[in-house]
Amino acid sequence: MQPPPVPHVPALPIPAQPVATRREVLGLGAVFGLGTLLHGCAAPATADASLPLAAADTAPLKVFGNLDTLEFAPVLLAGATREAGRIEIAQGGILSLFDKQGDLPNLKASGRSHVATNSETQGLRYSLDNPDLRIIFTISEGVYRIIARRSAGIASLADLRGKRIGTMPKTSSAYYLHRMLNSVGVNDDEVRIEPFVSGTARPLAMMKDALLTGLIDAVTIWEPEMQRCADALGADAISFFDAAAYREQFSLYSTRGNLADPVLRPKIVSLVRSLMIASEQIRRDPREAITLVAKAARLDPPSVERAWPHNTYPGTLLSNLLDTMVDEDVWVAKETGRAPRTPAQLAPLIDTSVLHEVLRPGLPS
Repeated sequence: MQPPPVPHVPALPIPAQPVATRREVLGLGAVFGLGTLLHGCAAPATADASLPLAAADTAPLKVFGNLDTLEFAPVLLAGATREAGRIEIAQGGILSLFDKQGDLPNLKASGRSHVATNSETQGLRYSLDNPDLRIIFTISEGVYRIIARRSAGIASLADLRGKRIGTMPKTSSAYYLHRMLNSVGVNDDEVRIEPFVSGTARPLAMMKDALLTGLIDAVTIWEPEMQRCADALGADAISFFDAAAYREQFSLYSTRGNLADPVLRPKIVSLVRSLMIASEQIRRDPREAITLVAKAARLDPPSVERAWPHNTYPGTLLSNLLDTMVDEDVWVAKETGRAPRTPAQLAPLIDTSVLHEVLRPGLPS
């Protein structure tokens, strides 16, 4: 089925960014204005006391993320170009900012990061115990889809009722499935969730074979795994797509302390500027980024290229992030039985000061 138009988020004056052209993604979020959700940083902290100041100045910025996803493309491209030799990229999620290990095996990290990437879902899950967490940039939007088997009697979203659906629990893809099911009056408990979890005995790579052998009827997860499933099913595949229901906001995170650190902050500002440049390059010509993603994810470039339209790279901080988080926290809160947070409680998680510093006139390029 053809996807409906993506709702456009009205642009605010600063900064103007080229709009991505995607055959399946018709709209692009806008940036925060100077007066919107502007949060100052804490008082300046000292550099890492374990390093001499000169060594701290030249040490690379540690950037952690999920290297197996299309969302990470701008970081890989920045690391191969403008930030080459200035950043150190490793596998991990946002809990690495606090030298902690989370409950998602694919995001286990070795060491502590200075900035890290994750969806807003993980930001909501982990921010209660780590209130100094800050979102500073939108690296990518993941425009999710559900792939199902026609041979399982599925011709519409409502036909998913009673079916076995593969996804990764406690993630943005699980939230997307929740939104899509609810849009046609199907409750979460009216389907059977089959968990696939990266880094376990049942990794995401098994989704394709589970579909082909009839162990599951449908799947939803981030790219490029969905493209592999669609390719494997061929004519038996049916796709359900609604970017209006939900778009993952894959973000760059740091901490209030790191943003106030006089050694780390200039490096973080430099990285965000490089991510803006990389995002623009990807929008113009994604071929180099596709090659980098394919190598990092150990995939063939053609499959990555076919999946590419299901992500956008806005190169800014999207203005609808807070609204997305407020809606999603209702679902996230059910995991622990807590009350959903209010907009006033969630707003401090978003720090626009780095982006504004990048855009400040006279900043070195």
